[in-house]
Amino acid sequence: MKTKAIFYHAGCPVCVAAEHNVANALDPVKYDVEIVNLGKNKSRLKGAESAGVKSVPALVMDGAVFHINFGAGIEALK
Repeated sequence: MKTKAIFYHAGCPVCVAAEHNVANALDPVKYDVEIVNLGKNKSRLKGAESAGVKSVPALVMDGAVFHINFGAGIEALK
């Protein structure tokens, strides 16, 4: 069974670079990766916050949030 992973970002250059690195690093046989651009998809902000995302880019897997660098705080995206 694949592990669901959600990669949240805001579309900035730091976020896009992290997206490419994360997407290439996770084995597609083991992980089902969903990419969510919160800059374009504001309806997903509440879900990101509920998952514990405080800043983007961030990867959520198995109930854990992994913040990667600091592109923007979640409040700045509202």
